[in-house]
Amino acid sequence: MNRVLRAAGRLWAVPVVLVIWELVTRAAEDLSFPPPTTIAASMYEMWLTGPPERLWLTDAALENIPASVGRLLAGWVLAGVIGTAVGLVLGRRPLYFRFVDPLVQFARAIPPPMLLPFFMALFAIGPQMQINVIVFGIIWPVLINAAEGARHIDRQYVDTARVFGLSLKQRLFLLVLPAAMPKIFAGLRVSLSLALILMVISELVGSTDGIGFQLLDAQRSYDLPGVWGTIVVLGVLGYVLNSAFLAAERRVLSWHRTAKQTT
Repeated sequence: MNRVLRAAGRLWAVPVVLVIWELVTRAAEDLSFPPPTTIAASMYEMWLTGPPERLWLTDAALENIPASVGRLLAGWVLAGVIGTAVGLVLGRRPLYFRFVDPLVQFARAIPPPMLLPFFMALFAIGPQMQINVIVFGIIWPVLINAAEGARHIDRQYVDTARVFGLSLKQRLFLLVLPAAMPKIFAGLRVSLSLALILMVISELVGSTDGIGFQLLDAQRSYDLPGVWGTIVVLGVLGYVLNSAFLAAERRVLSWHRTAKQTT
């Protein structure tokens, strides 16, 4: 109960902002900036006017939201696995890191939207292209943070592992990975927000479903409340994903906070 009250206390600004937004937009009477009540009505019409057996979800909601979330999570998980594996190897091999670091810095400086034509030519238009755009755009924070975490391990722990004769696999899972885990989670959190952005961008080009596609369709139809409603859905989705990630991070890294408190 206390946790629920604390969560509600953190959201006290939301109704205040909505009331101010409603008053200002109604006073301005600008069609480009509809009031929240108009946006909410448009969202209800777009997403929640389906039959009761489908929890009132419309065809648009069932076609677009799961498709976007699936692509986002697929790209994020794939980037997390590859970035963590490559980052740990580079972090424990300084010579490899010195050779590869210029290439990593070059690749992470390229804006992923600029490479959309390249990915479209390579994978054609579809989910495969969109997932690869997400992976390329978000893998670098995970890789760099994993390498930094693996590189800065207390030398005393490494020497102890050698004294006890731990194998390479044991050192990886019992020493390197736990030591780098806080940095890895930091990179994963940054990449999650970037994945949401790239999901929308990739769906604006040649897509036939997804939240980004619906945003573009509403824009082409001059449905401004629909555009704002889709933007609100993206904001809510980002908030939900970030909250779920923080809850998982607190659970997985509880040992890390305990260790810091005892030192």
